[in-house]
Amino acid sequence: MWSDPIADMLTRIRNAARIRRKQVTVPSSKLKVGIAQVLKDEGFIESYDVIADTRQNVLRMDLRYGPNGEDVIHAIRRASKPGRRLYSGVGALPSVMDGLGIAIVSTSQGVLSDRVCRERKVGGELICTVY
Repeated sequence: MWSDPIADMLTRIRNAARIRRKQVTVPSSKLKVGIAQVLKDEGFIESYDVIADTRQNVLRMDLRYGPNGEDVIHAIRRASKPGRRLYSGVGALPSVMDGLGIAIVSTSQGVLSDRVCRERKVGGELICTVY
């Protein structure tokens, strides 16, 4: 049993990117699929699939690298934790690396990137930052 399944997902992505693995698999949930969708929309991963399993579905993500094998994901950090939740209004959303990275936010409209949150003028729980 994990106390923080989102942190486990981010750690698996971080470790797979470090050893240049093409794919990474994690147990699936709606929040994890939302995070994968934001990572795909922002260009940090190639694609993702939800694979049906007997117990729990599995989320498989295809990681993305540059043309010469450069890392696309340099750092991925958990912001809101089970012991300390971080909520942010639209005006207080962080600008990650002056716009080169993204912040992933769980809102009432779903899981969104900080750019989309600013467009829709909605805040929420700051899940993680990626650059």
